[in-house]
Amino acid sequence: MAEASIVTRLRAAGCVFAEDEAALLIATARSPEELDEMVERRAAGLPLEQVLGWAEFCGLRIAVDAGVFVPRRRTEFLVQQAVLLLREDSVLPETPGPLARPGAVVVDLCCGSGAIAAALAAAVPDAEVYAVDLDPAAVRCARRNVPGPVYQGDLYQPLPARLRGRVEILAANVPYVPTGEIGFLPPEARAHEPRVALDGGPDGLDVLRRVAAEAPDWLAPGGHLLIETSDRQVPLAAAAFAASGVIPRTATSADLDATVLIGTLPGGSDTGE
Repeated sequence: MAEASIVTRLRAAGCVFAEDEAALLIATARSPEELDEMVERRAAGLPLEQVLGWAEFCGLRIAVDAGVFVPRRRTEFLVQQAVLLLREDSVLPETPGPLARPGAVVVDLCCGSGAIAAALAAAVPDAEVYAVDLDPAAVRCARRNVPGPVYQGDLYQPLPARLRGRVEILAANVPYVPTGEIGFLPPEARAHEPRVALDGGPDGLDVLRRVAAEAPDWLAPGGHLLIETSDRQVPLAAAAFAASGVIPRTATSADLDATVLIGTLPGGSDTGE
């Protein structure tokens, strides 16, 4: 199939960036037959990343299997904020290069493909990085991306007890779409990503509240909880953080259209206690 005909096929299917997608499909396919199959899958509505088998995230190529949540570009902002916090909290903040916080314990809850954990492991190579997801397909996929352990289970439940009170960065890209708004998501998300990775309950904050409630049991003094959310959810989400005992603040990126709520557990040197 010629590139021009691929572009035409993709454009007819509603792909806005048909030229870019065609180039990626051509570069990834290992045979003309595989290319034809990939074009048809994409034209049928599968997310491009699931068709390619990978997504670019924080400069990494993250494996993405069919039926697994696709990492979003806006979530790179959460990773950036986590790395900044690790550097600020380091006893050697001037250390050059990617090393930010040697020995830091980092946990990625609701990890999906493991993109956040993989990116943080790359940015902080001496950190202990752990990841958790409820979905068996996501866990299988994440184990291909994350250099550290990936556990299957409900939020904190499968984590080793020895991590209690030691986690310096607790990242959780929880589902935060209100149940009543799932129908307004793009078809490729509704049809090809697991609902458990999208549906956050009536107001979108059910899982966030659960993560926040238990966070103080796992965070080290001065440790940080980072959760992606929407601007309109910030007041209720911040209230959930405060009710659990972590001090909330908000970070936003206009470029990535991202909002991250950051909670800090009192007791570290940065809190003055």
